Amino acid sequence: MDSQRSLEVILQEPDLDPELKVIADKVLRQERLTPADGITLFEKGPLGYVGALANHVRERMHGDKTYFNRNFHIEPTNVCIFTCKFCSYSRLYKNREEGWELSIDEMLDIVKKYDNQPVTEVHIVGGVHPKMNLDFFCELIEKIKAHRPDLHIKGFTAVELDYMFRKAKLTVDEGMQKLKDAGLQSMPGGGAEIFDAAIRAQICHDKVDAEGWLNIHKTAHLKGMTTNATMLYGHIENYEHRVDHMERLRQLQDETKGFNTFIPLKFRNKDNDMENVAESSMIEDLRLYSIARLYMDNFPHLKAYWPMLGRSTAQLTLSFGVNDLDGTIDDTTKIYSMAGAEEQRPSLSTAQLAMLIRQAGRKPVERDTVYNEIKDYSNVEFTDEELLGSEK
Repeated sequence: MDSQRSLEVILQEPDLDPELKVIADKVLRQERLTPADGITLFEKGPLGYVGALANHVRERMHGDKTYFNRNFHIEPTNVCIFTCKFCSYSRLYKNREEGWELSIDEMLDIVKKYDNQPVTEVHIVGGVHPKMNLDFFCELIEKIKAHRPDLHIKGFTAVELDYMFRKAKLTVDEGMQKLKDAGLQSMPGGGAEIFDAAIRAQICHDKVDAEGWLNIHKTAHLKGMTTNATMLYGHIENYEHRVDHMERLRQLQDETKGFNTFIPLKFRNKDNDMENVAESSMIEDLRLYSIARLYMDNFPHLKAYWPMLGRSTAQLTLSFGVNDLDGTIDDTTKIYSMAGAEEQRPSLSTAQLAMLIRQAGRKPVERDTVYNEIKDYSNVEFTDEELLGSEK
């Protein structure tokens, strides 16, 4: 059964809730959903219903295209002054036995490791270390740009930037301009967690609040930089908190149009202070992605991080609204595995990632950071060596 036929069958179910029929009509007419609609979807929307609608929107926007990029991560440190209860990654600044702190030269060595590879992006994010200040990172960015000018530098969560700017006694505008002048081109979306103040007070009380996070991203947008946005879901938040979070992002996107993609991040309970909180099921994961695609109507892309979800679930999300699986990443990335991710060594070759997408019935398209298309891999034939992962 094709996707359009599947949608028609689901919407004609005689026992479909009347409120869900109204919402479906809005989606099909491309009308904006209200916060009340979003809560109704979470409370009443069966997976088949929200998934069929989300797939309709995904195919209307992107057809079968599924994007990825060739990227690698640099994690300067896992030493952090903050104490987020959900974090399995950071090590407190005063207790650093399991921590690492990379020098500028060590990070440049990571960049140089990719000199003969066609990667397009370096993603820099890590803990908040008091000695790794704004000047330190500006020097790093300048040296990366001097070594490889074509490499797009995406770096630093709003949490990291808020601390850097306050420590440097600069306004957000001044700090963002300094980073842009050094060569920073875009920002990831981390640190958003859940915007609701009461929830933040319980899970990440000592880092930048929702207003601060949104202001940093707004400032970046106004300076011509694009950013991503995330939401940490499946912990102690409720449906109203999720919708409130997405609504605030949607409002800022209406204003600036500076977000590239929305990235729901699944809470993992390994080795953190929230081990007693059960993780969400695969069904709830797929419902979340579907509802996000329906609600975030002004976000051009919806991304699933395949290392956190696992390859099989990531493939499934491609039928539930998702049109981006991030990138090839690199097996030095520790944030995912330390949090209990499905992928303990998160690295795929270009061929492996393209085949992952093709096996899900979609068209793999390599992109750059801002979604300019580089190459369609729909009909590319790969060697056994490439499929075994020796080429990134």
